[in-house]
Amino acid sequence: MGIFDKIRGEFIDIIEWTAPSENEIMAYRFRRYNNEIKMGAKLTVREGQIAVFVNEGKIADIFQPGMYELSTQNLPILSTLRGWKYGFNSPFKAEVYFVQTKQFTDLKWGTSNPIMMRDAEFGVVRIRAYGTYVIKVVDPKTFVQQLVSTDPEFEVYEISTQLRNVIVSRFADVIAEMKIPALDLAGNYDKLGKFICERINDEFTAFGIDLLNFYIENISLPSNVEEVMDRRTSMGVVGNIDAYLKYQTAEAVRDAAQNTGGGGAGIGAGLGAGMGIAQRMMESLGTSAGATTAATPPPLNVIYYTGIGGAQQGPFDQAALQTKINSGEITRDTLVWRQGMANWMPAEQVADLATLFAATPPPLPAQK
Repeated sequence: MGIFDKIRGEFIDIIEWTAPSENEIMAYRFRRYNNEIKMGAKLTVREGQIAVFVNEGKIADIFQPGMYELSTQNLPILSTLRGWKYGFNSPFKAEVYFVQTKQFTDLKWGTSNPIMMRDAEFGVVRIRAYGTYVIKVVDPKTFVQQLVSTDPEFEVYEISTQLRNVIVSRFADVIAEMKIPALDLAGNYDKLGKFICERINDEFTAFGIDLLNFYIENISLPSNVEEVMDRRTSMGVVGNIDAYLKYQTAEAVRDAAQNTGGGGAGIGAGLGAGMGIAQRMMESLGTSAGATTAATPPPLNVIYYTGIGGAQQGPFDQAALQTKINSGEITRDTLVWRQGMANWMPAEQVADLATLFAATPPPLPAQK
C-alpha cells in the first residue's frame, strides 16, 4: 500500500448521506469506522436533513441543509470541546448523525383493548378506534439525546409503540371529556382529531418530534349498540308503520294475482305472504300487533253532566248513565257535557255514549 492510499484510508474528506427513497430511517450515523475527519473536509447536508456532530458523547455543532468546508470557524462548539483555542486544524474523531426532518406519514394507531365511555342514551358502552398520524423531527438535538443515543440507524418503528400508547391514553381522556353521544361520534371525527392533536403534541415535543396531523378513520361500537342504531334507522326510513304494512300486503296480493297459474290459491298465498311480512316487520321493530293491543290501557270512566227536565243534573259515570237510559230519563236527544267539551251536545252524538243506546230502541215514528 502506497503512502497516499494509507492517507486516504486514515482520513475522511467527504461526509454525506443519501437516504434511500421511501425509507423509515429517522436518524443515521455516518459510517467512519476508525477513520478521522480532517479539517477542510466537505460536509453536504441535503434538504430534509440536519447534521449533528457528537464529540465523546456530547452534542456539539449542528448543520442545516447546505455544503460546508469544515474548519474551526464553523465548528465552534467542537473546537471548544477539543480545546482548539488558536484554530488548530489537525484531523479529529467525531460521530456525525444525519437526522431526517421530512414528514413521516401514514403511521398507524389503534386501541388494542376497548375503551369505556359513558353515554347519556346507552349508558356505559365500549368503543374501539383506529387511524393514522403524521410526525416530523423539529428539534434534532433533543431527538438525538432522548431517542437516538448510540443507535446507528434509528427507525420509526422504534418509537411508534411509545407514541401509539400516548395517543390511545389521551384519546380515552378526550372522549370522556368531550361527552359526544355515541350516535354522533361518526360526525365528529375531524373535530376529535384536531382536538387530540393539540392536546398531545406537547408530549411529542418532549422527544423533539412534532405531531402534525392526527386522523380518526373509524370508531366502532359494540354489536348490540349497532343493532339498536340500525333499528332506529329502519324506523326513520319506514316512517308511517301502518301505511308501510298495508303497502307490503297490497304488493303481495298484486304479485299473487299476477300468478294466473295458481288461481285463488295464489291470492290466498299472497295474503299470507303479506301478513307474514307485516308480522316480521313488527317483530323486527321490537313489537307486534298483539303486543300493541295488549299494551293499550283501558278507557277511563268519564263523568258527564246531563240536562234533564231543563235542569243540570250529575255528575254521572257511565254505569249511572246506562241506568237512566234504560229507564228513559235520558234519551238520545238529552244534552250532555263533560270536561273538555266546548258545548253541550245530544247524547247520541257523543262517541263514548253512543254505544249505550245500542240496546235501547229509538222512539216510535209518529202515527198518521
